[in-house]
Amino acid sequence: MDNLKTEFLLNPDIIFLNHGSFGACPKPVFEVYQTWQRELECQPVEFLGRRFIDLMAGARDALAHFLGVGADDVVFFTNPTTAANMIARNLDLKPGDEILTTDHEYGAMDRTWRYIGAKTGAKYVQQPIPLPLSNQDDFVDQLFLGLTPYTRIVFISHISSPTALIFPIKEVCRRAREAGLITIVDGAHAPGQIPLDLSDLGADLYIGACHKWLCAPKGAAFLYARPNLQPRLEPLVVSWGYENEKPGNSQFIDYHEWQGTRDVAAFLSVPAAIQYQNDRNWPDIRARCHQMASQTRQRVNLLNGQESICPDSPDWFAQMATIRLPANIGTERLKEDLYRDFHIEVPILQWQNQPMMRVSFQAYNNQSDADALLEALACLLPR
Repeated sequence: MDNLKTEFLLNPDIIFLNHGSFGACPKPVFEVYQTWQRELECQPVEFLGRRFIDLMAGARDALAHFLGVGADDVVFFTNPTTAANMIARNLDLKPGDEILTTDHEYGAMDRTWRYIGAKTGAKYVQQPIPLPLSNQDDFVDQLFLGLTPYTRIVFISHISSPTALIFPIKEVCRRAREAGLITIVDGAHAPGQIPLDLSDLGADLYIGACHKWLCAPKGAAFLYARPNLQPRLEPLVVSWGYENEKPGNSQFIDYHEWQGTRDVAAFLSVPAAIQYQNDRNWPDIRARCHQMASQTRQRVNLLNGQESICPDSPDWFAQMATIRLPANIGTERLKEDLYRDFHIEVPILQWQNQPMMRVSFQAYNNQSDADALLEALACLLPR
């Protein structure tokens, strides 16, 4: 399928090149989502009081199969940030302990760890990973230059938010395990954008979004935890699952799945999102989108004379590419001009004082979207 634009709810008057921020949900999946919401409102006591456990188990089973893990080792959260906050509050960090990370992490995660550090006395160590990158072994070596006798945790993105790079997580997890460290992977951008097998990947804790590249409704995310770590994860919200009068097979699920009355329709729609992509040969769509991202990056580089931040390979980026912009560009002004004058939604950001553009291509994009971006940049970038 060359283009699925009509299957999405996006405003057709906007050239949407920012799937990475919040995702976009296809109409068939959104209809399933609304059906679950209507069923909840039709008989709330029946839905939440009698059906909830079985419905959530079915959704978790589908997600766990997609991720390559056991159904009792994954639990739904509304977003990766909430899951990360639960984890961070349960690590029993002490003054002087260190959390090793990169300088490519998502801003909300940086803030979470700095907050935890201020409360516990632990130190958040952002190891610089300079650009451009070209060798995965060099990346791992550079990261572990930040290792000290005080390091307790390695926290790292699977696909970085500002730079859109795919990091060699499997090797990072292996090295961390050899050093006796806990690995926490922020996989917000991974599910649906790259193939995932968490059992093979080796992370101790893995958080991910279903509402981004998997195209589920907003408010669907998850946490995977290795069984040996699950007893350490006390609930962020204490409710009926704690001291459960009818405990299930997993205390981990009991503690975290029920958080009081809330709309769980997004969670229950995740199997529909998985099926939607399965029915449309998503590997081919991902390959087409990567090709558009790659060609767009090359064309923008030719336009502005900048260097690529990584090799032109799906090992380094997938459907989302971050592209350098000239140093004298005003990022906020460029973003506003693109949206106001050309109806293009694309993030323009600063990373390490370098102006960048992060362009996303999803099933609803086509070559005309990329061409429109290049035409706009030709008008707006300095000559």
